[in-house]
Amino acid sequence: MNKAQRQQSTFADRLLGWWEQHGRKNLPWQQPGNAYGFWIAEVMLQQTQVSTVIPYFLKFMQRFPNLETLANAQLDEVLAYWSGLGYYSRARNLHRAANICLRQHAGNLPDNPDQLEQLPGIGHSTANAIVSQSADAILPILDGNVKRVLARHAGIHGWPGQSKIAKQLWLLAEQRLPERDGANYTQASMDLGAMLCTRSKPDCDQCPVSVDCFALQHDKVSELPGKKPKMLRPEQQVHWLVQRDTDNRVLMERRPPAGIWGGLWSLPEARPDASTAAETLPVIRHELTHRSMFITPWLSGAVAPMLVADTDQQQWFTIEQALALGLPKPVRTLLESFK
Repeated sequence: MNKAQRQQSTFADRLLGWWEQHGRKNLPWQQPGNAYGFWIAEVMLQQTQVSTVIPYFLKFMQRFPNLETLANAQLDEVLAYWSGLGYYSRARNLHRAANICLRQHAGNLPDNPDQLEQLPGIGHSTANAIVSQSADAILPILDGNVKRVLARHAGIHGWPGQSKIAKQLWLLAEQRLPERDGANYTQASMDLGAMLCTRSKPDCDQCPVSVDCFALQHDKVSELPGKKPKMLRPEQQVHWLVQRDTDNRVLMERRPPAGIWGGLWSLPEARPDASTAAETLPVIRHELTHRSMFITPWLSGAVAPMLVADTDQQQWFTIEQALALGLPKPVRTLLESFK
């Protein structure tokens, strides 16, 4: 296909042609009709790369192969299988949504995007992606990869997080839909951004739509899409108490349901002026989306287990038992060092 022919061919046709040759077709959730699997994958893929998601998806689906098993599981177990993926509200929303489907949708995931959007943790793009891929429906999506592709190709300046920019991108996504192959086009749109039109060092030479790409023609590839306005990144100092009993169990505390690491088990936080520590362990730096945490663990001497009563929010666990819980990543890393 020469340059003139490529320009005459629609955006969708070129993208689908490229995907047939180069796209990802063997991802574990790519099973037509399996809306549940696409739902789990789409939620896991929010702010997480495919290579990271695949092992988590396989393990999660082995334990929770359908909506009913997910709904009937304890939240602690769901969080344990999510541990390490981050953004734990995603797992809590999955569990909540599964229970809603069990009560209100006869144990099935709705096949209508509007109904899907009513469930916790499912936005417009995610709902469309689930229905498009599971039912081969022709629906627009607008995840991070697609935003980047459209902003560059059409020359949309500004940060996609702005309402007016997002509206422009949604319009473009709708205008470029194909007349057929809705599921393949959805996957192709995501693959193009993930494989060629990457944030840095995009491979424009291999791109099927580069011939009429605004950013490439005007040397704006590195400038589009616009970046999120920079904000001061606050730092947070935290002290954890590593309290062990005479049976070498560690005291764990469940975090509140809302806020950072909501509902996960963690180590009890201590006041900076606490004097119960027998040993100060090396500081752990942990990066969150909107802040940097500097965590100082204090290792306390062994105490009798009856000094702290077991409750729903605070319990003693062996290291092996604790590592089977839903834990924040820095807690898991610290506990593993005691094995």
